[in-house]
Amino acid sequence: MRIYNSESEEALLARSLLKDWRGEGFLSEEQYQRMEQETVCDLRRTNIFLRLVLFLFTLLIVCAGAGMFLAEGKTTGVFLLLFAAASYAGAEFAVSEFRLYRYGIEEALAVCSVGFLCLGLQSTLLSGHSYSLAKGVIGSLVPATGAIFSLWIWRRFGLSYAFLAAMIFVVFLPGHWTSSQSAQHLMVVILYAAGLAGVVAVRPRHCFNYLNDGYSLVEAFLWLGIYLAINLQLSSLTQLRHWWGVPLASIEFSRPFYWTTWVLIWCLPPAILARGVRRKDRYVIAVGALTATLTLVTNKSYLDWPRHSWDPMLLGILFMGIALFIQRWLVSGPGGIRRGFTATRLSGKEKQWMNAGSLVLGQLSPQLIPPSAQAGGLDVKFGGGDSGGGGASSDF
Repeated sequence: MRIYNSESEEALLARSLLKDWRGEGFLSEEQYQRMEQETVCDLRRTNIFLRLVLFLFTLLIVCAGAGMFLAEGKTTGVFLLLFAAASYAGAEFAVSEFRLYRYGIEEALAVCSVGFLCLGLQSTLLSGHSYSLAKGVIGSLVPATGAIFSLWIWRRFGLSYAFLAAMIFVVFLPGHWTSSQSAQHLMVVILYAAGLAGVVAVRPRHCFNYLNDGYSLVEAFLWLGIYLAINLQLSSLTQLRHWWGVPLASIEFSRPFYWTTWVLIWCLPPAILARGVRRKDRYVIAVGALTATLTLVTNKSYLDWPRHSWDPMLLGILFMGIALFIQRWLVSGPGGIRRGFTATRLSGKEKQWMNAGSLVLGQLSPQLIPPSAQAGGLDVKFGGGDSGGGGASSDF
């Protein structure tokens, strides 16, 4: 089912690890050159910046080309479905013929195929139909198809954000089946939990190959999705009005359901952290820390307690204390290691991401020199020269 063969992706993973180890000084240049020759791969890659540029340009070109052929009326849906098929065929052709891997072009074509497919189905099936039909079982075909096809894109091309897109499509499914907000939240949790159970069952087979990182990220997405579906202060538009100071007109959720979700948002972060620590999974640990933070942030809104301006400061002090405690606890262990964890940086990936982020922020940040200082620095009077060639005076 995967369009890339396992040997090529294993070679890419090995080359990435070799580059990381060389940057950290674990390998000499001679060792790196010798081992790199053993991991030759025919896949074509590029850096993250060119990848984004190619993705955006391909997206614009495909959408502009589709817009030239679209016509008003019932034929619009047919054209969109044809463009969906053409975009997917283009993605397959780009990979099979030109061996593109995370190159931006094939990714944009795959994304366009999902978008055109959903828009084409929306225009073909629901154009001119009643609202009740659009909100019924037929209306649910569009997000269901989007979720299934996004899962196929994730499985076929290995794009993790395609799985995230499938999760977003799933959010819109329960709204076509029931009008109860509580039931909608519960359905989303059940669907995400089913996906999580499948990922947890499959992951042990891929602990030591190139698929492990992909499944780790997918599991982190599912844990985060379950938490967001349970936390009504974040996933309910009615409850979100509290954050903007708008009072609630009525209680949307029953009290047992509301307080059950409050208990669950306190129980879920420790379970996620325990899962991540047990497997030494950085993505899951990060989601556990994030959900714990969101629980602390939304707790006062759940209990309808007043919020104060110093709350973020207290939260920051708490996080600094926890970070210092964990660091000191790890450093005090034998060799600075406790149960396989260490506070010493062993990889250069974080450094690369920090350098890339610094470069982006440097491009986006405004000039720090105030206009007054610039004006003052340019106010210089030259004079006293005696040679005034070309009609210039001696004051030049």
